[in-house]
Amino acid sequence: MPSTLRAKQREETRRALLHTSRRLFAAKGYGAVGLSEIVAATGVTKGALYHNFDSKAALFRAVLGQVQQEVGERIAAAAAAQSDAWSQLVAGCETFLTTCTAPEIQRIMLVDGPAVLGWHEWRALDEANSARHLREALHLLVEEGVLAPQPIEPLTHLLSGAMNEAALWLASTDDPEALAETVTALHRLLNALRARSA
Repeated sequence: MPSTLRAKQREETRRALLHTSRRLFAAKGYGAVGLSEIVAATGVTKGALYHNFDSKAALFRAVLGQVQQEVGERIAAAAAAQSDAWSQLVAGCETFLTTCTAPEIQRIMLVDGPAVLGWHEWRALDEANSARHLREALHLLVEEGVLAPQPIEPLTHLLSGAMNEAALWLASTDDPEALAETVTALHRLLNALRARSA
């Protein structure tokens, strides 16, 4: 079999494994899903799985990376639709919270992600996606004088932590007003950061 065909088949198998695993992890949680169930639902052998991922944790890491990248892309798209840096920050933060109300995102990214990979690895993935967009937005706002001059790293971590915690809370409440109230609180928090002259 030509190597290009083999590479194509491997990529198709990898994509199918990610798709199936994501569905199962979202529905049942990482701990309740076994490799046998994944390969059976995907229609591949365990050998094919191990050819692409060396463990269930490695497969989950790839699924989580995919989810975090998608969340980051949604944030970037929402921000890009706005005309000024402040509106971009607000739209990006709102989009993060709204996106995280999806049960699939909650389970994979916020509940199982830190538990399975550990806090440090989970943070590194977050840094590469959502937190990177937040840092860039805050840096621009300081440059434009909308936010008072200040170190960007601590502010990024404070806001990111607050939004992750709010997203976790939204995942655990059945209050129908929770999202709207959280977005209102977010607006107050962000407005309090604005420079007095802005």
